Amino acid sequence: MTSSKRRAQIVSSLRTKGAASVRELAESLQVSESTIRRDLDLLDRNGELLRTYGGAALSPQAAAPEISFEVSAARDSAEKEAVAERAAAMVEDDMVVVLDIGTSTRLIARRLRGRPVTVITANLAVLDELRDDDAVRLCLLGGVVRRNYLTLVGSLTEAALRQVSADLVFLSCTGVRPNGHVVDDMEVETLIKQAMIEAADQVVLVASEAKFPGTGSLRVCSLAQIDTLITTAGADPQTLELCRQAGGKVFIA
Repeated sequence: MTSSKRRAQIVSSLRTKGAASVRELAESLQVSESTIRRDLDLLDRNGELLRTYGGAALSPQAAAPEISFEVSAARDSAEKEAVAERAAAMVEDDMVVVLDIGTSTRLIARRLRGRPVTVITANLAVLDELRDDDAVRLCLLGGVVRRNYLTLVGSLTEAALRQVSADLVFLSCTGVRPNGHVVDDMEVETLIKQAMIEAADQVVLVASEAKFPGTGSLRVCSLAQIDTLITTAGADPQTLELCRQAGGKVFIA
């Protein structure tokens, strides 16, 4: 088991139990207590849990239930609009663009209306934005409908992405950690995001300041795999510098 999967299981266990001791976690995951302590220390620094004497408890952020698409869309709307405007400016005519799951990517799609581009997506909100636009060639990936977040997910979506060769992918996330990890909080979305990264020549991360550090325990990728990061003025400057040091461009919308 990789360290990222082990840490995801720790958070999952705490979601169920609320709290656990180092000994309990070490026994259930079949690793040493010292390994669990290191995991808990890291997850505590990243805001995924709260370190307690002899164990850990779920942090308030991680304990929060998954929100619907509509609620997410209403949050930080001004910042998301600014990020979407800057992102859409990167798209040239005749490009093939993959738009990820999320509310920011719907706003990007809105700005691509009337453009001679190809848009590939598993985002049903993007479909709603572009379904009646004759200028855009729209390709909808297959999969299982996840109704509360207007997305298609699952093995069919991943299999379809293996057939895709795109110029750009606009990637969303739930958090960008100070250590440079780009994270999400749903496994079904994480696997699709990773497949999208593999399908595109350039990876553009769209993440407003609220995503620094955000939430999420599942690692999607590192900033070293991001070609361009588009964010807003309140994003953590040290994390942005990590992206630059890894060779990525940073744009403040």
